[in-house]
Amino acid sequence: MAYGLLKGKKGIIFGALDEQSIAWKIAEQAVAEGAQIVLTNAPVALRMGGIQKLGEKLNAEVIAADATSMEDLENLITKSVEILGGKLDFVLHSIGMSINVRKKKEYTNLNHDWMHKTFDISAMSFHRLMQTAMKHDAMAEWGSIVALTYIAAQRVFPDYNEMAESKALLESFARSFGYHYALKNKVRVNTVSQSPTWTTAGSGVKGFQEFYDYADKMSPLGNATADDCAAYCISLFSDLTRMVTMQNLFHDGGFNNMGMNPAVFDLLKKEEA
Repeated sequence: MAYGLLKGKKGIIFGALDEQSIAWKIAEQAVAEGAQIVLTNAPVALRMGGIQKLGEKLNAEVIAADATSMEDLENLITKSVEILGGKLDFVLHSIGMSINVRKKKEYTNLNHDWMHKTFDISAMSFHRLMQTAMKHDAMAEWGSIVALTYIAAQRVFPDYNEMAESKALLESFARSFGYHYALKNKVRVNTVSQSPTWTTAGSGVKGFQEFYDYADKMSPLGNATADDCAAYCISLFSDLTRMVTMQNLFHDGGFNNMGMNPAVFDLLKKEEA
């Protein structure tokens, strides 16, 4: 059910890869709520995924942009403002990639050149994006910028590898840049810490099935779905959350506040059987 929460608003969605991705769901819900959007992803992701199909479905322009390139981001921001016919009301940063994770490197034996690349793509891109948007005065007053994160930024999840540090840096950028953007023109900057979610990227993490099942049992409400996350992000893009900024907002069925849930023992018993 749509409520018209984003009627007349304009925004950019980073990271829609395929129908499993959270960014894909957010793009669909944003348009359903009345927004006009531009879709973007890295050139290689545009070749791999179905983002062009999503663009056609949503009547949205698709612009290739490498989030590690200032030149690409400047082109994306200026073209998006031109295409949409005005300043941006919201931006979603849904970008993350680790070569170490893909290559199944152990945390204590990482390739540090690859680690630099992880931080550049997954975290520094967020600062780079906001710096570019501010430079071009591209965000409307009371606009909203949201990045997706995970609780591994605060807790130890060994197989999440150096993506944990990357998410911690991402969240720090949201707080620090959020301060400056609030002073400049009341733009809000937040991160959403989502449950483990079955996406193309998420399912590539070693032991993801066990990871997912554990979180689902530990959380009183169970794991939040990609559709649920999309709805939450839409609320953060809307005028209903105008005074929420510099926050890391947990969207995880209550997982972050749990110490132990007896349901986990039932899961362990099933595995032993």
